[in-house]
Order: sequence, then structure tokens, then C-alpha cells
Amino acid sequence: MPQADLIIENARLLTMDPAYPRAEAIALAGQQIFAVGSRAEVAAAVGPGVRRLDAGGASVLPGFIDSHIHLFTGGAQLASLSVAGLSGFDAIAAAIRQRDAEQPGEGLLLVEQAAYAMFGAGEPIDRHLLDRILPGRPLALFASDHHTMWANTPALAAAGVLNGLATAPGSEVVMAPDGLASGELVEFEAFAPLTALTPTGGREMLGLLGREPAAAPTAAQRAVDRAILRQGLAYCASLGITGFHNMDGNLYQLELLGEIEAAGELTVRGRVPFRLLPGMGAAALDEAVERRRRWHSDLLTADFVKIFMDGVIESYTAHMLDDYCGRPGLRGSSFFEPAEFDAICVAADRLGFQIAVHAIGDAAVRRTLDGYEAARRANGPRDSRHRIEHIEILAPAELPRFAELGVLASMQPTHAPGGAYPIEPILSMIGRERMKLGYAWQTLRETGARLVFASDWPVAPLDPLLGIRTAVMRGPIHDGAPQERQSLDDAIAGFTRDGAYAAFAEDRQGVLKPGALADVVILSGDIEAARPEDIDTMKVAATICGGRLTYERGAA
Repeated sequence: MPQADLIIENARLLTMDPAYPRAEAIALAGQQIFAVGSRAEVAAAVGPGVRRLDAGGASVLPGFIDSHIHLFTGGAQLASLSVAGLSGFDAIAAAIRQRDAEQPGEGLLLVEQAAYAMFGAGEPIDRHLLDRILPGRPLALFASDHHTMWANTPALAAAGVLNGLATAPGSEVVMAPDGLASGELVEFEAFAPLTALTPTGGREMLGLLGREPAAAPTAAQRAVDRAILRQGLAYCASLGITGFHNMDGNLYQLELLGEIEAAGELTVRGRVPFRLLPGMGAAALDEAVERRRRWHSDLLTADFVKIFMDGVIESYTAHMLDDYCGRPGLRGSSFFEPAEFDAICVAADRLGFQIAVHAIGDAAVRRTLDGYEAARRANGPRDSRHRIEHIEILAPAELPRFAELGVLASMQPTHAPGGAYPIEPILSMIGRERMKLGYAWQTLRETGARLVFASDWPVAPLDPLLGIRTAVMRGPIHDGAPQERQSLDDAIAGFTRDGAYAAFAEDRQGVLKPGALADVVILSGDIEAARPEDIDTMKVAATICGGRLTYERGAA
């Protein structure tokens, strides 16, 4: 009789398998699931003498899959000061000064999770304000969306941008009337000189830009960066995550992850994209093909293309069909013109790549869908599962196109205002009518579109249980707007079965059934019995990836 390695019993299994949605026990054999069923059925299937783990009536789920994270950036920022939830000059200044006292030095002090209105509605954040907080040391605050940074005068001077910087369209070192930089840096190219001042030299940010290190990192630097990635992987495992889709990528990051895999230390399955930038053209996809050839294991793949179409609403860089409220003529812009983007979509689709596009404004979403439609016209229909990331504002005309084109809506529950983020200033920038289709999870689902959920860590907290809680607690974004609340089953599926589908891995991931990969998370309680508002107070008791215990609560 075949032998399993481990039985998890006395559990409330949510298998996410429609053919067998609930069970009491699961047996693992090597890297695969051996049996699922009642305690008696599983015991009879594996025979005596197998190690048994009593789940104590807690939920056992497929390992969580976060379909949109930035692993290197998140790992590097685990030790950074976060000012999430703080507001007002005194509270923010006190937190920054305390960190400066705890970690004194002359290097850049980088602060995370800054809110656009953290100093008060209408209070601009500029270098003079930040100089009042920390005048003698370089200081930079990253906006929570990581599309804007604010820096004090010493930081701007140290980065060489106090007198401005020429950047590509969409990025900007904002200049003040006095001819010097104001302190606001918009999009990646503008704040790259600031991130270069960090202990890593900003190497963790290069994947967002699709760039390689200017000089080959030394062995010591590579060791530092591998350690950062391992920290990020361990943090993922501690939250029950067994798979992630990275949304930034370069060859350097792939090589580091490959080295971690070769050492047997890759504890979470990862996908890393080819980052395609404006002006690169379809010829750049030759490199994407080579990376796909080199990395294609069960643990690490390089099998999709990532593109940014626009910026974010808060910095007025999301591309809108109509003007921002109170800003006549201002609509943001897309980073790609239609002809260029269509040609890229046609070429990438012809090569069999999945495409994932960051598109937040309704005009950016339309342009992305147009590109996917152009690829279908040119190449014929196929199971491409192209994706749009975020989709924060959506025009009604685009609603049916997701299902018609088979496009996945990749959305982040914790991004929606009213949860972790306030509804202002976005409501005033967009207006009530357009906000009716803001963060339209259920509205999209009811058209037949396929959704997948994620965190966008470190832009938002990584914890999938927080994402699930947020999804099931969501109400209308304002009075008169549609109800976008998710069922518990749909919310869990968004972080399990749907994440596997988004990676063409639904036959072996995101589900607990015989033959699937042994990716399992054991919670500390029964998620179905918990009050919705208490879901994220549960903990992960254990995480298993490929039959390997990657996290155990309380373990050293």
C-alpha cells in the first residue's frame, strides 16, 4: 500500500475543488497531495504508521497565492519605518526623530507608507516641511502607493536632483518657483536617484524600472540582496503564502532567485515577469523568450510580460477619459501610444506570453483592452489569460469586454477606499459618478469576468487574511454606488484557486485534491465560523509548500 508522509486530520478542509468542496483530513506524500476525504477514508487510504497532525478543528486551505507583489522591494523595506495610520506634523515628526535617534548616521532615512494628506488636507508636502522634521540628515518619505516620494533638502542635494532632473514623460522632479526642486518626486525615474542612496544602492527598485545594476554587484552585495529576498520569502511563508506573482523583474533579480532555488532555499513558488518599457519595442521580447527558456521549474518561472500603462490617481498620473475634478484639461496620460502598445500586444501574444498591465484610470483600462483586442484580431483567439492590474476606475462601456476577451481582472481588496485607505482625496478628485465604478469587484464578477486578488505588497499589507476580511466587509463606495462585497468563498478563491488559474496552474495549485502539489496552509481557527471583522485576527499555524514545512507558528 502506498505510504503518505503526513496526515492532517480533525480539520475543516476548504479544498476549493468544486467537485469535493469540504473534507476532514488530507494526506501528503512527497511533494503531492495523496488523499483527501473523511478521517476514516484518508486513514484507510494510507495505512498505519503515518505521522499525524491534529488541526484541532481549524481551517485547512490551499496555500495562499498572492498574484501581485514586489518581493525585493518588500523584503528591503521590512525594517523601514512605517508611518501608516499617523497624521499631523507632531505625530509624524516624533516617529521620524525617534527612528533617527535609534539608528543615527548620515545616510538616507527612508520612511514608508506616507499618505498624501498625512499633514492635513490641502497641506503640501515639500522639502521645507521635511527640513523642519529632520534638517541635518537626508530624509525621504515614500507614498503608500510607491508612485510618489517626498524628500528634504539634504536628500535632494545628496541625490543630485536639487536643481532638477530630466526624466521620461510620466516621471517628474517637481520644481518650485525658486528654481529648485520642491521635494516632490513623481514616478520611478524621478526618485531612482534617492533610492540609490539606500544601503542596497537602490538595487531592489531596479526591477520596477526594468533595469540592471549599472555595475556588476560584488559578491558581498549579491549576498546582501539574497538575504533580503530570503527575508521576503520567509515573511510570505509566515502568512500562509506558497506562491507569488512578482510584478517587477530584471535579470539580476531572476539570477538571485535562481541561486536561492539552487541552494534549496526557495520556500515560495515565484513568477517573475519581463518588464517592458516605452520605446523598447517588440524586439525586446527576444530577451523575454530567453528568460522563459532558462527559468521554468515548479518553483521559479519567467513566463509573462509586465507593462505600466499609467500612474496613480493621487498624483494625477492615472489616465482618465475626462478631466480630474477641479483641474480643467488635466486627465493624466498613458505611457504608450495606441499603435505602439497594440504592436507589443500582438508580438507578445504571438510568442505565447501572458501580458499583465498596470492600468488604474478608465482611459488606461480602455487602451489596455484595445491592445488585447488587437492581439486577438491579429493572432486569433487563444487561452491567453491576459491581465489588467488594479482597475481602480472603470468606464461602463468596458465592463463586458473583460469576459468577451477573457481578460483577468487582477485587483487588490485593501486598495479600495473606506478600508485601509480613506475615501478622500480620491472621491473629490474623481467625483461621485465615476466612483460608482471604482474598485468594481462584484460588478465585474457579475459580467462573467474572472477576478484574482492580491496585496500589491509593500504598497499595502501582505497578509491574505486581511485581504479576505476586507473583501467580505466591503460596502458601497458611497451612497448610491453598487454593492461590491465578496462572498467568503469568492474572497478565499481570489487568493487560492483564482491565483493558480492566473498562472495556468489550476490543475496543480490553489486546490486540495489528490495529485495536486502539496501546498497547504493551516489556520489557528475556523475561518467559516469567524465573524467577518475577526478574520484577520486569526493566525497561520503552519505553511507547507511542496510537502515541505516552510513556517510553523512558535517555531524558532
